[in-house]
Amino acid sequence: MYEVEVKVPADLERVRARLDEIGATPTGAVVQEDTYYDAPHRSFPETDEALRIREERPGDGPNETRVTYKGPLVDDESKTREEVETAIGNGGKMDAVLSNLGFEPAATVRKERERFALEEYTITLDAVDEVGEYVEVETEVEHEDELESAREGAYEILERLDLDPDDQLRTSYLGLLLEG
Repeated sequence: MYEVEVKVPADLERVRARLDEIGATPTGAVVQEDTYYDAPHRSFPETDEALRIREERPGDGPNETRVTYKGPLVDDESKTREEVETAIGNGGKMDAVLSNLGFEPAATVRKERERFALEEYTITLDAVDEVGEYVEVETEVEHEDELESAREGAYEILERLDLDPDDQLRTSYLGLLLEG
């Protein structure tokens, strides 16, 4: 599975108005806290990988915890990468497993997210603590030969939101937090 994602800085109030105008469907809001880990056997910043535990608190449902591995970026034009993710029952216990294996927490990123659906894409409005406001347009594809058309579709949605795909950032929120 590949996650095709394009992220740009944006004024979220202006984007919300545009989403309404183009008929995007609100799908909910959540608060996420992502704790990223360093590996004892290699440098994730050097290999462009990530391992995180995500605690997600929706406004209208049960909390959810997931562990995610993100592989290196697969192209130079977006944040497309292999992603493997699964639900876990207890984030604290997963943290203990990782810690006992030598993984160490590197940083925690907290964000408030609003999600919208438009065609086969998810549009996410992110207010990230200590980092700023961003819009992500993403979709998932099964095969590598689908990446280019998925990326082009994400660019088209950004343009419909009056955002410029050339403003794209390929740096993760973790990277932006650590740079700040």
